[in-house]
Amino acid sequence: MGEARSAKEPAIESVQRIEPARLEDLPEALSDIVAELAAASAKLGHSLHPRTAGNLAGLVRIMNTYYSNLIEGHDTRPKDIERALAGQFHRDKERRDLQVEAAAHVRVQAAIDLMNAEDRLPEPTSVEFIQWLHREFYRDAPEAMLRVGDNDRDFLMEPGVWRSRPEQDVAVGRHLPPSSHRVPDFIAYFSERYRSDRLGKAARILAIPAAHHRFNYIHPFPDGNGRVSRLMSHAMAHLAGIGAHGLWSISRGLVRGLESRGDYKRMMDHADMPRQGDLDGRGNLSQRALIDFTAWFLRVCLDQVTFMSSLFELDTLARRLRAYVERSESLKPEATRLLEEALIRGEFERGEIPRITGLPERTARRVFNDVVAAGLLASETPKGRVSLRFPVDTLDLLFPRLFSAS
Repeated sequence: MGEARSAKEPAIESVQRIEPARLEDLPEALSDIVAELAAASAKLGHSLHPRTAGNLAGLVRIMNTYYSNLIEGHDTRPKDIERALAGQFHRDKERRDLQVEAAAHVRVQAAIDLMNAEDRLPEPTSVEFIQWLHREFYRDAPEAMLRVGDNDRDFLMEPGVWRSRPEQDVAVGRHLPPSSHRVPDFIAYFSERYRSDRLGKAARILAIPAAHHRFNYIHPFPDGNGRVSRLMSHAMAHLAGIGAHGLWSISRGLVRGLESRGDYKRMMDHADMPRQGDLDGRGNLSQRALIDFTAWFLRVCLDQVTFMSSLFELDTLARRLRAYVERSESLKPEATRLLEEALIRGEFERGEIPRITGLPERTARRVFNDVVAAGLLASETPKGRVSLRFPVDTLDLLFPRLFSAS
């Protein structure tokens, strides 16, 4: 949450304060980035079996949660996130609260990915969907996560409810968001300006950075706006056709930036810039700054799609699985055949284990049980078909730099 305001706002604030909300025409400087991003995201995971890709998307949700937490100043270890998803919470209250927060992020992003896969994803910038994001994220939150403000003026935030009272007016750095009583009007205008059903594919892609900034500019909730904006951006990427079935997400890029870890804060501040004269658009805010921010944001997206493609390419993943088995003290060489079979086919029946390994049934079962114990193969039911899994403690070798913020 930002700091309390020190200055009074005018009684009436125009919702057009967020204009330009969109870049109405595709600037030449951005056309190549949009085209590259669309092409790269279409290729991401294309060679993978859908079952393998789906399990990798689960890993990406943990990654995105880890980096989203870092943006908020919360360093939640990937292993702690994995444990939280399994219902294993730390005894220490502070670490447990961070686990609850992380599990909520994974759960909401998983719901977004599922809605997209089933072709029932709502309009990501609609009032209803934005409130649902906030409400779902804070659904199981402890009181400590809902208590907002400093000691002499704190209050309990109600999930999914806009700022509404003068004491909830805030300052975010140098920026003064709209007054609380004007938030519903600003969000209604925001929702209308970013409706995707009125936009072509390129315009939908261009709208993602703009909506990300303008949402935070409005700062509609007492707290949690950054998280909601990142989840909203994730949903917008799906509807824009660049979501690649959940195999990449924006938070890692926002943390790392293109030049330094300070890029995100600096570029968000840059996009707050007021209009700079007659050659800088016709809105309240600078059109030139919005173009700069959009170009930066989309380059970050492209950088992340390219990075994830390098990790998830079929031959690369097969090679790293072989290397993992070779370095393991608990896995036999034949385990590689099981992992490669699952990688290529997505899943296989347990009765196929002797054929895949080329070993007698009893020996093959021991090899298989060792792989299951390592967490690399699993099934939804005790006797069901098995598929690849990617436990956190295998990631340094299988996916180097995935959880590196530098």
